[in-house]
Amino acid sequence: MSQNSPIQMDFNLGKFADAVAGRLLSWKRDSITAAIWSRDFRVWSESHQPEITDRLGWLDLPEKMGEHVGEIQRIADQIRAEEIRYVVLLGMGGSSLAAEVFHGVFGKQPEYPELFVLDTTHPAEIKQIEGSLDLERTLFIVASKSGTTQETMALFRYFFQKLGERLPNPGCRFVAITDPQTPLAELARTNGFKHLFLTPPDVGGRYSALSHFGLVPAALVGIDIATLLERAARSAASCKPEVAVENNPGLYLGATLVELALKGCDKVTFVTDTAFEPFPDWIEQLIAESTGKDGKGIVPITHESLGEPAEYTQDRLLAGISLANATTNMLQEKLRHFSQARFPVFHLCLADGYDLGGHMFVWEFAIAVASAALGVNPFSQPDVQLAKDMARKAIAGGSFAMTIEDEINLPAATGIVKTALGQLLSSARPGDYFTIQAFLPRSDTILSHLQTLRQRVRNRFRLATALGFGPRFLHSSGQLHKGGPNTGIFLQLVDEPTVDLAIPQSTLTFGNLIRAQAIGDYLALKERSRRILRMNLGSDPVSSLQSLINAI
Repeated sequence: MSQNSPIQMDFNLGKFADAVAGRLLSWKRDSITAAIWSRDFRVWSESHQPEITDRLGWLDLPEKMGEHVGEIQRIADQIRAEEIRYVVLLGMGGSSLAAEVFHGVFGKQPEYPELFVLDTTHPAEIKQIEGSLDLERTLFIVASKSGTTQETMALFRYFFQKLGERLPNPGCRFVAITDPQTPLAELARTNGFKHLFLTPPDVGGRYSALSHFGLVPAALVGIDIATLLERAARSAASCKPEVAVENNPGLYLGATLVELALKGCDKVTFVTDTAFEPFPDWIEQLIAESTGKDGKGIVPITHESLGEPAEYTQDRLLAGISLANATTNMLQEKLRHFSQARFPVFHLCLADGYDLGGHMFVWEFAIAVASAALGVNPFSQPDVQLAKDMARKAIAGGSFAMTIEDEINLPAATGIVKTALGQLLSSARPGDYFTIQAFLPRSDTILSHLQTLRQRVRNRFRLATALGFGPRFLHSSGQLHKGGPNTGIFLQLVDEPTVDLAIPQSTLTFGNLIRAQAIGDYLALKERSRRILRMNLGSDPVSSLQSLINAI
């Protein structure tokens, strides 16, 4: 990469370097950069598809969103003046992940509200976050591109009712982010929301980090969104047709990802320093939902503790992300250790948190062009709907409490856990990966146990491992699980919540909803002939998780 690039990227690809160079040469001959910037649908499809031509607005976001900075900042200043202490973002997937990354990297800014991202339907987690708030000094952001996202709207109704019990005009504590003419836009107008932000309709959810979905929450908690967009604009310029392909960071990264994936090295394993630990969560959705379809895909591996090279198989690409300071040297040393063991590696170095704007654009460009080489449409999500339909059927039929035939109930069935896990994991083939799908409340203790479980699986079976909390992961990696290659081995974990919460204007509770979502995804995976084991951890998931760890 050129030293003049706004993105610092170092690649050590070993035997794959020639293939990446060949891919870049072929893209140069095909003028692919010019085709992308001219919105030529033939980059991804032989036939015209609105799902492509109507989803390329992300290319212009670094420039066009500058027109909205003043409006966003004005609302942020109003919120700060009203001494709002908390901002709660109600959103799923692309509507929440960028904001979560920004807040996680920058941390709480002095004299600005604290941000909570609520992207769960587990009643225990909802209740825990509610208990952390002073509701009368809390602003809720309702974020949904379609304006109909089931989880988001259920959470809105719950908290709108709670505020209605305390304030004569609860709408004054709500802000909406959605496309024009959606049900959420009408809801915001009808209920007197403090503000309605209308997003560009030609930007898909996972490409919306630099739109209102990412920028409004960032501004509300004190992040300088003008600087984020400035860094993004510099990166966008470096991906333009007039830049030589070998100096185009989006093309170079995209060529690396796709060439290695096509040659069996499809597990992009992220290693970060503490400063950028949240960033791979956003990248995970971008990769998994964009590439994971038609039996193809690149598998992102995030938050997996780094082991020794001997514990890994040769289907790994190591991706380092770090801050440009002394910490970089430590991460570089770790990556060098893997490179010496003949693993391909690359390292992204960010000057500060505001470089996220530039790196997000480069990743979007890279995944768009890598998807073209894979032969998939990065802007569609055909298999996400299947799990939603299955969940709706469970709700409509009142079967959200149905018994899955081969479900293992803990702690009663502790004796057969080892056998069941052994049977599941013995099905592993070279190139497979193992995923824990945890429809559980997120807590430090539960997360620690799940991380221990996946580490033991990796060390014993030398499998790449992933972890997703449901229903959050349904909006990030769920498309890959069902539409990507049949290389996933899935362990679905559910519990029996000891508390439940009614969903206003519905006969359902949040406990009913999360059970239906878990059942829906289980049945969808079964329909796609995926290998999956479901375990019910009962009312004490922490103890049951310890039993699972002991069984590995």
